[in-house]
Amino acid sequence: MNANAAYAIVIERADDGSFSAYVPDLPGCTACADSVDELRRDIAEAVRLHIDSLRRHGETVPPPTTQVDTVRAA
Repeated sequence: MNANAAYAIVIERADDGSFSAYVPDLPGCTACADSVDELRRDIAEAVRLHIDSLRRHGETVPPPTTQVDTVRAA
């Protein structure tokens, strides 16, 4: 895997105002925080740790394949 690979993240806001994120291409890689800025830092660290764990255990690191786009509702 390329060391500069960029993984898509999905950010969701909870009813209590906190935020969570997950990485579609890295099942189980998640983070939660009170702000989006904090969440971005936390999910970036979670991705690094997740990939490091996969490598340490001799598992394949999935390449980033998820594409992100938006649509506007009428």
